[in-house]
Amino acid sequence: MNLSFFDQFTSPCLLGIPLILLSMLFPALLLPAPDNRWITNRLSTLQLWFSHLITKQLMTPLNKGGHKWALILTSLMMFLLMINLLGLLPYTFTPTTQLSMNMALAFPLWLATLLTGLRNQPSISLGHLLPEGTPTPLIPALILIETTSLLIRPLALGVRLTANLTAGHLLIQLISTATTALLPIIPAVSILTASILLLLTILEVAVAMIQAYVFVLLLSLYLQENI
Repeated sequence: MNLSFFDQFTSPCLLGIPLILLSMLFPALLLPAPDNRWITNRLSTLQLWFSHLITKQLMTPLNKGGHKWALILTSLMMFLLMINLLGLLPYTFTPTTQLSMNMALAFPLWLATLLTGLRNQPSISLGHLLPEGTPTPLIPALILIETTSLLIRPLALGVRLTANLTAGHLLIQLISTATTALLPIIPAVSILTASILLLLTILEVAVAMIQAYVFVLLLSLYLQENI
């Protein structure tokens, strides 16, 4: 029983071939096809409005040098958002519950922001490792602490996204299993757990959207420190 709860996080395979790449590319089918017209229907209008809103929220704190990252960050936000929401559908697989995938997204982008800062303003970027006015005896310890906190950022990004989505999916499966098991025994309690399951599902939709936004927002904040 315990093993079956975690089976949903196993990458599906067909003839021994992992289908995680297919599940990552599937959200692209939901995007509108290229067309000569700017606006084709209400769906494309809504998507354009949403993309503009995300881009505005992410790019407002950045200067003009950071606006080069608008396409990357907005595309990443849309990608994570669609994968997280599609993963809440029954009989689907959520690639963002895999720590390896989240780290593969977080580490290169974090490293790119760090290298951007070291290239454009090396003294300011290295100055973040030692706060101004630090007493001399504390300098080695603070440099070590700040360096550790800097290097742990990509791990925190990947683990945060993985843990929140994994915990939500496990809770949904546990409560749905309890609802099904209690239905023939105690129908009243089963109805109560079903209502809790409905509320939890709504909460998970919000969590899926918030976690995608937080992931990209933290990357934009790291970029803001280095430009």
